Amino acid sequence: MDWHSKRAAAILRQGGIVAYPTEGVWGLGCDPDNGEAVLRLLALKQRAWQKGLILIAADFSQLLPYVKPLDEARMAAIRASWPGPVTWLLPAQASTPQWLRGTHRTLAVRVTAHPVAASLCRRLGGPVVSTSANLAGRPAARRRLQVQRHFGGSVDYIVPGAVGALPHPTEIRDGLSGAVLRAG
Repeated sequence: MDWHSKRAAAILRQGGIVAYPTEGVWGLGCDPDNGEAVLRLLALKQRAWQKGLILIAADFSQLLPYVKPLDEARMAAIRASWPGPVTWLLPAQASTPQWLRGTHRTLAVRVTAHPVAASLCRRLGGPVVSTSANLAGRPAARRRLQVQRHFGGSVDYIVPGAVGALPHPTEIRDGLSGAVLRAG
C-alpha cells in the first residue's frame, strides 16, 4: 500500500491524474494547486468548472490554506464528523483558486477516513482534489474495473484498493447551517 501511495503522490506532483478508492466510490484526483491538472481532470469528466470540486485531506490542517474555519461551535460539529464520510462547504480563502471553488465563495472539503485516500494525502503532504470517477451525470464507479473501462489510459495511475462501505458518494453539508445539500 505504502509503495502505491508514494508512486501516486509522485505522479500528482508531476501534474498527473490518479484514481483511488474512497469511502463510497472511486475518486479521480490531482494536485489542487496545479491548474492545468485540474482543467485536464474536468475535461476528462466532462464536468463544468463552475460547479467546483472537493478537496480531501488526511487532517484538517492540510485544508487551512484553502478554507476559513468557522466559529468554534460550528467547527466542533464539523470536526466530530471527521475523519469520516461527510463533506462540508466552508468559506474559501481569498487565495483559493477559482478552478477549485467554481462560482462559489465556499469550498467542499473532507477529512477522509478511507485508509488509501488518507495515505495518498499524507504522501502528497497536502489535500487532493477528489471527484467521483465517472462522466458528469453518470453513476460513479464502485469497482476498479469500471474505472479502467471508463477512463482507460486517460488516468496516469490507479491506486489499488477497495471502496469503503458506503453505497454512494459522501454526504455534503453546509458548514454554516449544517443543512444536508446532498444525502449520503
